[in-house]
Amino acid sequence: MKMRSLFFLLFSVFAFAQQTTKVDFKTGFGNITIDPIGKKVTGTVRYIFDVNEVIDTIKIDAQKMTFTNVKINNKEVKFVTSGKTLNLFEGFRKGKNSITFTYETKPKQTLYFNGDFSSELIINQQVWTQGQGKYTSHWFPSFDDVNEKVIFNMNISFDKKYIVIANGVLKDVLPDKDKKIWKYEMLKPMSSYLLALAIGDFSNKAIASKSGIPLQLFIQPKDTNKFEATYRYSKQIFDYLENEIGVKYPWKIYKQIPVEDFLYAGMENTSSTIFAQDYVIDSVDFNDRNYVNVNAHELAHQWFGDLVTAKSGKHHWLQEGFATYYALLAERQVFGDDYFYHQLYRSSLQLRNAAKSDTIPVMNEKASSLSFYQKGAWALHTIRESIGQKAFQKAVKNYLKKYQYQNVDTDDFLAEIKKVVPSFDTYAYKKKWLQDYHFPMEEANALLKKNPFIQSLFDTQQLRKKTFAENKDEYKKLLQSDAFYPVKTEILYQIKYIPFEDKKELLTIAMQTNDIKVRQSVAEFTDEIPIVFKAQYETLLEDQSYDTKEIAFMNLWKNFPDSRKDYLDKAKNWIGGNDKSLRILFLTFSVFSIEGESLEKTNYYNELVGYTSSKYESSLRQNAIMNALTINDKDTTVLKNLVNATTHYKWQFSKFGRDKIRELLQLEGYRNLFESMILMLSEAEKNQLQKLLNEKS
Repeated sequence: MKMRSLFFLLFSVFAFAQQTTKVDFKTGFGNITIDPIGKKVTGTVRYIFDVNEVIDTIKIDAQKMTFTNVKINNKEVKFVTSGKTLNLFEGFRKGKNSITFTYETKPKQTLYFNGDFSSELIINQQVWTQGQGKYTSHWFPSFDDVNEKVIFNMNISFDKKYIVIANGVLKDVLPDKDKKIWKYEMLKPMSSYLLALAIGDFSNKAIASKSGIPLQLFIQPKDTNKFEATYRYSKQIFDYLENEIGVKYPWKIYKQIPVEDFLYAGMENTSSTIFAQDYVIDSVDFNDRNYVNVNAHELAHQWFGDLVTAKSGKHHWLQEGFATYYALLAERQVFGDDYFYHQLYRSSLQLRNAAKSDTIPVMNEKASSLSFYQKGAWALHTIRESIGQKAFQKAVKNYLKKYQYQNVDTDDFLAEIKKVVPSFDTYAYKKKWLQDYHFPMEEANALLKKNPFIQSLFDTQQLRKKTFAENKDEYKKLLQSDAFYPVKTEILYQIKYIPFEDKKELLTIAMQTNDIKVRQSVAEFTDEIPIVFKAQYETLLEDQSYDTKEIAFMNLWKNFPDSRKDYLDKAKNWIGGNDKSLRILFLTFSVFSIEGESLEKTNYYNELVGYTSSKYESSLRQNAIMNALTINDKDTTVLKNLVNATTHYKWQFSKFGRDKIRELLQLEGYRNLFESMILMLSEAEKNQLQKLLNEKS
């Protein structure tokens, strides 16, 4: 992740290399108190810095902060704040200096507060940061320039009922009346965007890596039974990456913390990854969506992004491409070669299709995430395959060792490749893979075909050109083989519209594989279920997959109206993942199926509506809002909670809220309905709704 730092007047923002800066901040010490009721941060900060040349002004990035008691070298000095920076213009000298100050801020972003901290009960209350880019300066005076690396040490004061987690090693926890002070220490420099904290009700388990690094894995007490599935393969991933990369993990400890309504999948804060609660899963959900890839991706960033940081957005692929590729290598270790090549194949199709409209190459700060992540990973795969695993490992190791705790560009990395393999044409490589927006599909396919499974998948896809009668024996042979599931899924896709009697034997074979993914494909590609296949299809309701259960339930509901009561009885105790998808399914279909009014129907509907409220995570709320509106599209409670969604800090959820309201405003009666509820809304809700009402249709 990235972060820009302090600017200096007279210092060009394009002069990124640390050795050319006129001021070099070395160490930062923060003593802060976080007030979750007032959503405020106060504290004192001390920085040690070197002035290499006499300059007029030093700037520290500080968004909408107030400062007092500003001292440089222990003498109070005058200062100016611009709303974005703390400007210093006296008291410093060439050589070593120190600055101390007190500050206060109410951050509008980057530091997020979840839950009601005024409640005596601890229910989902959390505080956490997401500083990727240049945003840490919204809660802590720091440096928006990624090239300004600092050793940060933080003392954080907070309510003693909660656990406080931050970068580095926890040195001490001190009592402070109704609070505790948590003292964290870093020993090596990092960019400010990687400064982080997470506060909440957590328990943790610590295990040691093969090299002795403590791996501290956090979870909320309510999720203790999900610990194993959530963190499955964590030690194996860590040990593999440390060995594969060839450079010892660069920090003293590694922590992983899941938080509610996180903005993204995960964030590789130095030594402390924060990730989304959506990845806290049980053993069934592991088969649908798991944390393994995100786990490996964020860990790989501890080397690629944290230890060595790209100088600018143009070279962002050095972080995301590397993390994506090494995550795939780790998954290869866990799930095997076929899985690895299938993931590469899927991303190659995405990249080929995207190149039709996405004309921005990898080496451009405006490149898409798909380019930075997936094409960046492919770019590395082509080098590794071209020069060989050992040469690639040596070059990467040299690159990390040479530039550790520094900033780099693409040419720095390619120079290390060239040193190891002088014959490798880095110029042609750079032009094709990094400076041209096209995806070299032909070259990619040649690399993919090295894997027998991919060749088999390609061959199976070619069967689309033949008739079912010509293919049936081959289909049967492949379905009965030990081929990786995408080959069998491809067959089930090809026979989707074949009459049931003709494909009955093949469907039976597919069901008997007991492969969750293959059986899920049967569920997905069978729209009409003949009565003779009903009992066999109903076994899908028992599969260890929430996705399969949901697909099968809805398909059976449509095909067999007389059995709906049986299906509701089957689903009565289903919950699903964090979005309670199966519980929402049960509640919705129960309300629709119960005729007339009854207490049972009312209770089901009220439970569904309850999940639309701000007490719950956005994924659950969004699911509940959509389903509740299909039952009663003008329920003012649901619509009020929809308006509340537009004020949520999670941009994906607030966008959903705005888009849904815009959609409803196109329908008769909704404008008056929304206008009538304005007086019931908070100021933030009023402002958001009024903006939508004022938009031109």
